[in-house]
Amino acid sequence: MKSPAAKKLFVMMVLEFFIWGAWLPLIWGYMGKDGLAFTDTQITWVGTAFVIASVLGIFFSNQFADRNFSAEKFMAFSHLVGGLAILGMYWVKDFPTFFGLMLLHSLLYVPTISVSNSIAFAHLKNAQKEFGLVRMGGTIGWMLAAWPLYFVLEGKAGAEAVAASRNIFLVSGISSLVLAVFSLGLPHTPPKPAKAGESGFAWLHAAKFLKKPFLLVLFIVTFIDATIHNGYFLMAGSFLGSETVGIKAQWIMPVMSIGQIAEILTMAVLGWFLSRMGWKTTMILGVLGHAARFAVFAFMPQNQTMIILVQVLHGVCYAFFFATLYIFIDAAFPKDVRSSAQGLFNLLVLGLGDLAAKLIFIPLQGDLTTNGVVNYRELFLWPTGMSLAAALLLLFAFWPPKELDAPAEVSH
Repeated sequence: MKSPAAKKLFVMMVLEFFIWGAWLPLIWGYMGKDGLAFTDTQITWVGTAFVIASVLGIFFSNQFADRNFSAEKFMAFSHLVGGLAILGMYWVKDFPTFFGLMLLHSLLYVPTISVSNSIAFAHLKNAQKEFGLVRMGGTIGWMLAAWPLYFVLEGKAGAEAVAASRNIFLVSGISSLVLAVFSLGLPHTPPKPAKAGESGFAWLHAAKFLKKPFLLVLFIVTFIDATIHNGYFLMAGSFLGSETVGIKAQWIMPVMSIGQIAEILTMAVLGWFLSRMGWKTTMILGVLGHAARFAVFAFMPQNQTMIILVQVLHGVCYAFFFATLYIFIDAAFPKDVRSSAQGLFNLLVLGLGDLAAKLIFIPLQGDLTTNGVVNYRELFLWPTGMSLAAALLLLFAFWPPKELDAPAEVSH
C-alpha cells in the first residue's frame, strides 16, 4: 500500500469495523438481567436490527450511494447520524427507545459496509492484489476495539462489569463520528446515474444479473456459507467452554481471536493466492475451511490442542470466500450498480444468513441436548455437510466467463 489513497482506504476499514466491534460482543450481557433486564424477546428484537437494515439497505441506502450521492458523502452522513444514534444508547434505559436507536444506527451503518468496499474497489489500481491488504484493516479495527473496553472493565466483575459495559456505546459512537469526518477526505467517488433505457433502481438492475447461472449459483453458495459462518459464532463459545473441551471461560475469547489473527495474515496473501488459483478454487478452499474446522469439532472434541489449532482456519474461511466474493462482485457487475450488488450479497452475509443460522442451529442444539449435555458430534456434522454441499455446488456449477478470470499478480 504505497499510494496515499490506499493508506486512506486502510484507515477507513479500520474505523469501519472498529465501530461494530466495539459494541457487538458486550451488548447482549448489558441487555440481560444484570443490566437493562430486557426480556429474551426484546433482546431478540435488538438482534434483528442488522437483519432489517440489510434488507432495507438494498432498496434505499445502497440505491442512494449508487445513483444519487457521492460515496464518501454518503459515508460521512451515515456515520454522523448513525454515530449520534448509538451514542444516545449510552443514556437510554427503556426498550422502545433503545431498540429505535439501534435500528436507526443499523439502517445507516450496515450499508456503509458495502459502500466502503465500493470506494476501495473504485480507487485501487489492482483490486485482486490490494483489496485483501486494505480489508485487513477491518480485522485489525475489530481487534483494536477490545482495548478501550479492557481498560474500562479492568478490575470489575458481575453486575458492576455489566453496568460499566454501557461505555461500549461511547466508544462506538465517538469512532463513528471520527469516521464521518475522515470520510470527507476519502477519494471522490461520484454517483453513477442510470443509462438511458435502464431502470433507475440500482438494486433492481443488480438483482437482474442473478439470471446469469454463475451468479445465481454464487448467490446460493453465499447464503449457505453465511449461514455456516454465523452459526460458528452461535455455537463455538459454549462448545469451547464445555466439559468435553475444557477451555476455561477467560480463555475462550483469546482462543477464538486466533482465527482473527489468522484472518489478518490470510488477507495479506490473498492477492498472491487469487492470482494463482483463480476465483473458483480460492472460494472452494474457503468453504472447505468450514468443513475441516467443524469436522475436527465433531470427531476430536477431546483433543484440546487440535481444537485450538484449527481456529486458524477462520482466516481461510473468511478471506478465501467472503473477501474473494467482494472482489468478484466488483469485477462481475457494472460500475453503476456495484454498491447495490455488494448490498445484495451482504443481505445474505449480514442478514438472511445470520437469521437462518439462528433458526437452524439454536433449535438444533436444543434438540440435541439431553440432561444439559450437547451431542456436539451430531450438531457439528450438520454444518460440515452443508459446507461440503456448497463446495460441490461451486465445483460443478460455478463457471464464470473467461473475461472474469483473476489477472496475474503485478508488482507496483
